[in-house]
Amino acid sequence: MARSKSSGRWLKEHVNDPFVKQAQKDGYRSRASYKLIALNERDKLIKPGMLVIDLGSAPGGWSQVASKMVGDSGKLIASDILPMDALPDVDFIQGDFTEESVFDEIMAVIADRPVDVVISDMAPNISGVNSADQAGSIYLIELALDMAQRVLKPNGSFVAKAFQGEGYDEFVQLVRDQFQNVFIRKPEASRARSREVYVVGKGFKG
Repeated sequence: MARSKSSGRWLKEHVNDPFVKQAQKDGYRSRASYKLIALNERDKLIKPGMLVIDLGSAPGGWSQVASKMVGDSGKLIASDILPMDALPDVDFIQGDFTEESVFDEIMAVIADRPVDVVISDMAPNISGVNSADQAGSIYLIELALDMAQRVLKPNGSFVAKAFQGEGYDEFVQLVRDQFQNVFIRKPEASRARSREVYVVGKGFKG
C-alpha cells in the first residue's frame, strides 16, 4: 500500500529529527525522554529518593529518565495498557489503571510510601477526526488527574501532556483547583506545529 503524503512527510521529519537521533545515541527508547528532562530542569519535579508514578508509560522513554532521577533511594512505578520491555529498577504493571484490580496492584507496590509525583505522557490513538481525538485526549488526562488526586501526598506534583482545543481550558482550571501553582510548558523537544503542551501542577492541596 502506498504511503499518503502526510505519512511520508511525517516519516521524513521523524528520520531527520535531531531528538530522534539524540535518543538513539543516548540509548533512550523515545525522543519524549528529552521532554521530561526539560520539564524537570525547569520545574524541579523529580528528585532523588522520591516515589514517582508514570501513567501510560510504554515504550518507556519517561520511565528511563524518571528512574534515574529518583536514584537508588527512590522508586518508579510505571503502568500502561500496552506491554513495556523491562527496565532496571522500574516496577511495571500492565493494564488499565482505572480498573480496580490494576489500581489495587499499583497500591500494593506503593505500600505505605507517599507518592511524590504523578507523570503522564499519554495520548489517544489518533483517528484523524479532530473532535474525536481531542475528546479522547481530554478523557485520558482527566483520568490521570483523578489518579493523581487519589494517590498524591500533600504538596505533591503532577505533569501531563495535553492538547490545546475543546475542553483544554476546563482541564487547566481543574488542575488549578487542585494545585497551588500551575504552569503550561512547551519543551523544545515538543514539535512547534503540535498543539501539545504540558500542564504542570505543583503543591497538591490534598
